[in-house]
Amino acid sequence: MLSGDRQTATGEQGPFWHMQREFSRWFERIDVLSPKPDGEPRLERVFDRVHLHPAEVGRAGMLRYLKRRGAELIGEHRHDLIVSHDYGWFYNGLAAAALTRRTGVPYLSEIHHVPGFPVAADRRERLDRRIARTYVRWARDKAKAFRVVNRGQMPGLLESWGVPREQIVVLPSLYMDLELFQPDAAARPERDLLFVGRLVNNKGLDRIVEALDLLGRTGQSLRLTLLGRGPFKANVEADVARRGLQGQVEFLDWVDTGEDLARLYRSSRAVICASTCEGGPRFTVEAMACGVPVVSTPVGVMPDLLEQGGGLLCDFTAEGLARSIGELLGDEDRRAARGAEARRLAEDYEYAAILGGYARGLHDLVGLPPERRAPAADAQLPEGVQ
Repeated sequence: MLSGDRQTATGEQGPFWHMQREFSRWFERIDVLSPKPDGEPRLERVFDRVHLHPAEVGRAGMLRYLKRRGAELIGEHRHDLIVSHDYGWFYNGLAAAALTRRTGVPYLSEIHHVPGFPVAADRRERLDRRIARTYVRWARDKAKAFRVVNRGQMPGLLESWGVPREQIVVLPSLYMDLELFQPDAAARPERDLLFVGRLVNNKGLDRIVEALDLLGRTGQSLRLTLLGRGPFKANVEADVARRGLQGQVEFLDWVDTGEDLARLYRSSRAVICASTCEGGPRFTVEAMACGVPVVSTPVGVMPDLLEQGGGLLCDFTAEGLARSIGELLGDEDRRAARGAEARRLAEDYEYAAILGGYARGLHDLVGLPPERRAPAADAQLPEGVQ
């Protein structure tokens, strides 16, 4: 796997670590090549079958590193498939194509989302979208397939860029711990709206604040919590102050545990996503698993879910966002019904089911024989790894 994950080798147990816990049951050996970690690498292996190879070079040296180290590993272990998480300047995909050409091992290009699609937040995202289009058109006769993680948006975009529909594989990536993220009938809302995520330009934070202001002018004075860090925080704080909303908006940098996050979801009447582009987002589905309805722009997996219930879709304007929030929160019976439906829909994203389906999709892609498909009973940490 050519991955963008930087933290698993440092011992951090984030989403990629949890994915590998399940994947180690489904594959005989997984080698993960990844960028230089943000901290000091201390793990060479997680679980019995997952081997980590973090780079010692910066971004400028990644293409050469991936081609060299990838060829060494394929020569030693004869992998069946190269899985390339493709984004940014696409050095993973460029290296994967070179490895396929050199070794004959096919590669799968995974594109979780494209910056600037469906809407560009700024000039940088418009550039990123053009780079992605250039890469996809270059790679369409080199990759065995393209993996996308939602049914509603990404297949149509790739088809518009010349990828045949039969070359596009839909394998969702969002997975939930449904025992951690579950409803609690005893929970009492402490806030009306919750946002969770990086405070960056594409999250639509300015529209969230403007929508809150618009609702206040119609007599709906709502309380909002923004959980996250990022370079846009000062802009949001200034906008909140300019509009006189300080008493309605709470800023939280971090919560310590998943249990804390689940409690935060359950103490909210709704969660809100105003992004212009997303792969998931994860936080909305976590909230849905807690029985909390969502108001979201049509990004990532949200159209797949909210068109079935569980909340409301809105357009990319502050006015549209305010209308949908007002509609959802203006009727408590409707809000509760949408929350119950949200939980039902989120149950399709159970951890083992989603990752098992992902693994079987990779097996199918390379025609793995039946005797090599059966999952092991459990994923075991190597000796000495906590």
